[in-house]
Amino acid sequence: MARGGGGGCCPSMDLMRSEAMQLVQVIIPAESAHLTVSYLGDLGLIQFKDLNAEKSPFQRTYAAQIKRCSEMARKLRFLKEQMSKAEISTSPTQLNETHLEFDDLEIKLGELEAELTEVNANNEKLQRTYNELLEYNTVLQKAGEFFYLAQRSAAAQQREIEANQSGQTSLESPLLEQEMSMDPSKQVKLGSLSGLVPKEKAMAFERILFRATRGNIFLRQEPIDEPVTDPVSGEKVAKNAFVIFYSGERAKAKILKICDAFNANRYPFPEDVTKQLHAVQEVSGRISELKATIDMGLAHRDSTLKSIASDFEQWNHLAKREKAIYHTLNMLSVDVTKKCLVAEGWSPVFASVQIQDALQRATLDSKSQVGSIFQVLNTKESPPTYFQTNKFTSAFQEIVDAYGVAKYQEANPGVFTIVTFPFLFAVMFGDWGHGICLLLATLYLIIREKKLASQKLGDIMEMMFGGRYVIIMMAVFSIYTGLIYNEFFSVPFELFGKSAYACRDPSCRDATTEGLVKVRGTYPFGVDPVWHGSRSELPFLNSLKMKMSILLGVAQMNLGILMSYFNAKFFRNSLNVWYQFIPQLIFLNSLFGYLSLLIIIKWCTGSKADLYHVMIYMFLSPTDELGENQLFSGQKTVQLVLLLLALVSVPWMLIPKPILLKKQHEQVCLYSIPHSFAAFWLQFNLH
Repeated sequence: MARGGGGGCCPSMDLMRSEAMQLVQVIIPAESAHLTVSYLGDLGLIQFKDLNAEKSPFQRTYAAQIKRCSEMARKLRFLKEQMSKAEISTSPTQLNETHLEFDDLEIKLGELEAELTEVNANNEKLQRTYNELLEYNTVLQKAGEFFYLAQRSAAAQQREIEANQSGQTSLESPLLEQEMSMDPSKQVKLGSLSGLVPKEKAMAFERILFRATRGNIFLRQEPIDEPVTDPVSGEKVAKNAFVIFYSGERAKAKILKICDAFNANRYPFPEDVTKQLHAVQEVSGRISELKATIDMGLAHRDSTLKSIASDFEQWNHLAKREKAIYHTLNMLSVDVTKKCLVAEGWSPVFASVQIQDALQRATLDSKSQVGSIFQVLNTKESPPTYFQTNKFTSAFQEIVDAYGVAKYQEANPGVFTIVTFPFLFAVMFGDWGHGICLLLATLYLIIREKKLASQKLGDIMEMMFGGRYVIIMMAVFSIYTGLIYNEFFSVPFELFGKSAYACRDPSCRDATTEGLVKVRGTYPFGVDPVWHGSRSELPFLNSLKMKMSILLGVAQMNLGILMSYFNAKFFRNSLNVWYQFIPQLIFLNSLFGYLSLLIIIKWCTGSKADLYHVMIYMFLSPTDELGENQLFSGQKTVQLVLLLLALVSVPWMLIPKPILLKKQHEQVCLYSIPHSFAAFWLQFNLH
């Protein structure tokens, strides 16, 4: 198998093995370091090593710049939150190169944050005042109704008292009433408080007031028809309007404390009717003015956010890009003179020319007088794994990498996954009707992939779009297996000819297999449609799919073992060939490979042998006669040989390899100690 290599402009596109890697060193002048890292990042063909691993993030050269980037990211999150609250979405336009510099963007974001913070603070104050005025207006209306009804009642009582005074004084009339009616100076002056209290606290509010004042108050409550916006919390709350009449400053102090404890908002209410009308007019006028002011402020805020939304994605991309650049620069080693930076990293061998071109462009664009130096280092370190992928193979490679990344230049399972993953899905999803629906939906994503790639999709849609080529392969294989299962939305069709079976007489037309006889050749492709709806449909199809799953599973396991052989041969590791590949292959095929062979023989011969019985008694009673379960002559001897091979392969796998690895390790240690001692002795003599 050829390795990825070569020094040309293009990779060798060898999917079976990861690309040949090299450790490179780049010496970059300080004035062109930022642009150089930016161009190398765009190229995406070098993985930098951290040469400052012993330093904390705060001790590194560009810690201040990263802090600035983090602050810019916080401001961008603030702007994003403001746009979400205003229900303004960012423009789904394709990201273009912005001409805005990093420093200019930092200043602009600071100005926008300060402006929006001030607008929000003013809007909160205005909104709170507006909500207070709305509550005040409600209190004026409800309390006005209270006082109007109270005045009518007082006038009626006054007329009744005057009528009683014009006649003879009754012995049943109270003495106090007579005394007060004769001496107005002895009448008590009552104070009043009005406001709103949450409806859920109204009963407890009334009870506490009664106990605290020992009943020396008069409380009148009435629920408000619609919930009002609370000025403090800004939420809709159902409230009751109340008016409290009390006597004395001591009672007033208690009532004020209770109102504060129950979050009851108090508002002044004039007793004079003229002042009441004037207060209602004044409050209504201020509400109208505040409403207009708030609307103007919100319109200004929305226009600002809309202008931000058009450039937000580019700003966010620039901030992330700058942070990634400075994070990479922090991984580079600064020269003693602080005039250049030293970078080390891994890159594919084929990318050498591209990296050097990027370094040259960065030198020219930054107008540096000194160019960057690129050189390849010799090392015994294990390189990272790099697979060159495209838009078709990338999704399959990501599926494999999710379970584990192959070691450097190991056989890549992603190549086989292109076929095995969608095919095994189709084995479970075998229906050519559903497969066609899946195919049409995926074709839409592929046809419009250029337009959809430039848009911001949702989480689910983004995942489907990224795996569109995986899904189309799954759809194609689902159509194929659906034709084999002969299912179109679970309905069978005679696509490839008529059924091989027919009714012997009219009495068998009850969707059963009784009375069916074979009248023509076997159905040419897939499952005969006569099986669908028959009494033996489930036993037949379940047996078919279960045995087919065994065959596919054993084939895939053999493929994995075969790949381990190619890996061992590629790395010239004879230990893995003799003590891993061979015993694994023997053990697997002695048991499950043999079972697969029995399944195929049973299908070909039409035998009624019980394979469960054969496999179980192969272990429990290997010397017993097979009887009616015998599928071929000499089967008993074959089973004994296979069982013996399986038993031998287990210690063959587990015992020799660890012992041999331990001996190799000891030999390496014994070889390295004299060399280390000789090097130490030579250095000591030189000193």
